[in-house]
Amino acid sequence: MNTSIRGRALMGAALALAASTVLTACGGDDSSAGADADAHAKAGGTASAAPAAAVRNPLVATFDGGLYILDGESLKLARTIELPGFNRVNPAGDEDHVIVSTADGFRVLNATGQTLTDIEYKGDKPGHVVRHAGRTVLFTDGTGEVNVFDPADLSSGKKPEGRTYTSAEAHHGVAIELANGELLTTLGTEEKRTGALVLDKNDKEIARNENCPGVHGEAAARNEAVAVGCEDGILIYKDGTFTKIDAPDDYGRIGNQAGSDTSPVLLGDYKTDPEAELERPTRVSLIDTETKKLRLVDLGTSYSFRSLARGPHGEALVLGTDGALHVIDQDTGRIERKIPVVGEWQEPLDWQQARPTLFVRDHTAYVSDPGKKTLHAVDLETGRKTASVTLPESTNELSGVVAGH
Repeated sequence: MNTSIRGRALMGAALALAASTVLTACGGDDSSAGADADAHAKAGGTASAAPAAAVRNPLVATFDGGLYILDGESLKLARTIELPGFNRVNPAGDEDHVIVSTADGFRVLNATGQTLTDIEYKGDKPGHVVRHAGRTVLFTDGTGEVNVFDPADLSSGKKPEGRTYTSAEAHHGVAIELANGELLTTLGTEEKRTGALVLDKNDKEIARNENCPGVHGEAAARNEAVAVGCEDGILIYKDGTFTKIDAPDDYGRIGNQAGSDTSPVLLGDYKTDPEAELERPTRVSLIDTETKKLRLVDLGTSYSFRSLARGPHGEALVLGTDGALHVIDQDTGRIERKIPVVGEWQEPLDWQQARPTLFVRDHTAYVSDPGKKTLHAVDLETGRKTASVTLPESTNELSGVVAGH
């Protein structure tokens, strides 16, 4: 599914939760916030003011020092929460919560209620957050631990009961649980990543493939075809079997992917220079999980790992450094539209540095412009901006809750 990068865009009516990095917003303790502010301080985050009414379809954006919580329709800034360090954000999988990756592990933010909860999954180097088939999966790179839970259980305010699995060796990995209870998780060490294995609901290994060097990222397509990226193509798992789709180049890395339940085609990035300090590719990949064919599409502009998303009809969306949102027909590879959103930009060398970021929920694309401290909402049907806001600080990651309120 559409989910996460190292330490990897979903929904219409509900808001796109600000970037995968949790915003660090400046804000001091306010005595008027009462017990709620005290709770934030104890949790390691500081609220800027007492929370008011619940935020509608909130978005969450990270900045250097904290998080911004915004109304998903008006983009009005509802609350600022202090949270020092480099943080990342991902949808938790329900209508209220967002997962924040901090230096000490995963924390759960009640974005609708504008509070950091006491729910925490401690561990070094929290990495990918994946949502699929009503389950949310957290992968902690520093320990190799995988935690699976039902996001609906977060509403209790207590840590959900769930499934836990520990990889043979810690590595920068990712995992996803399928509807039938099978768990696909990556294989590797800190030095080398090689592929993936699948466990049944009792954690018995039932499939393995180690023909995926540099395995990174995941996405799911229609009929639950699940993919992980490789440095020479992409690895597909479907109906109990792994299939490798080779890249047209000896080194053709597909490290970030975006999937859609309405389409058998996955959207991926595509890089061909293993020696580059930072490759700025202009081509993306479209992978048909049914025909097992890979198509490359040249955008005529570069993009970053925070540029990929899917639209409500399965269309492939890429935010280019030309400032436009490129709408691609996922079946033909034809670029159907270019929607101007922000000015031209260049991807920074450091992956943790801010750059324009795309988050899509339902029929709305949310695009940040950190250079101007702005955030825009774009209607994907009309191509028109429906709202814009200027924020106190430049944002980094952008995400939101699942649509529903």
